[in-house]
Amino acid sequence: MPSLPLRPAMPPACADWPRDYPALGAPGLRLRAMREDDAADWYAYLRREDVTRHTSWKLDGPQTLAGLIRAYARPDRSHSMRLAIAGPDGRLVGTVGLNEIALPQRRAEIAYDIDPAYWRRGLATQACAALTGWALETLGFARIQATVLDSNTASAGVLERCGFRREGLLHAYRVVRGEPRHFWMYARTWPPAETGAECG
Repeated sequence: MPSLPLRPAMPPACADWPRDYPALGAPGLRLRAMREDDAADWYAYLRREDVTRHTSWKLDGPQTLAGLIRAYARPDRSHSMRLAIAGPDGRLVGTVGLNEIALPQRRAEIAYDIDPAYWRRGLATQACAALTGWALETLGFARIQATVLDSNTASAGVLERCGFRREGLLHAYRVVRGEPRHFWMYARTWPPAETGAECG
């Protein structure tokens, strides 16, 4: 059996996380810290119904996202972090990050979104795989999970291609546009799970 890479016994405090973010493996694209001036580019595609149809996003305007970006800069307080997926000109074309960071439990929840101009290029899969590997192997998390609206087959496919296992269905888990909706729970763990069963 191949040996597992060396990793921290516990994730370090958020302020001590390395700033050399993982490579995406997509020519001309990279991960970088988010900036407040990313809010306009982010809102330009998140305001589209075809982008948020199968998500729980609820936005009032770019100012909502600017507030989130400020919070992401302080993960020790917000328990969340997000990175911009930057195009060749440096402008935001997507995001990927961790929510509900629980360092004592070595657990966090991944989230991502992509500008439709970059759909069907495998970018969501590359970003999800890069950040998940970084969190598990470099930072020392034991579990990265994801909750996916039961109608969001595209996002479920991204997670499955990244090695996440579907663990079960969370009934009436989150209100989406006024209605309680069901969400699938997915997870990747470290060490990698040998066996597992889908339930729900």
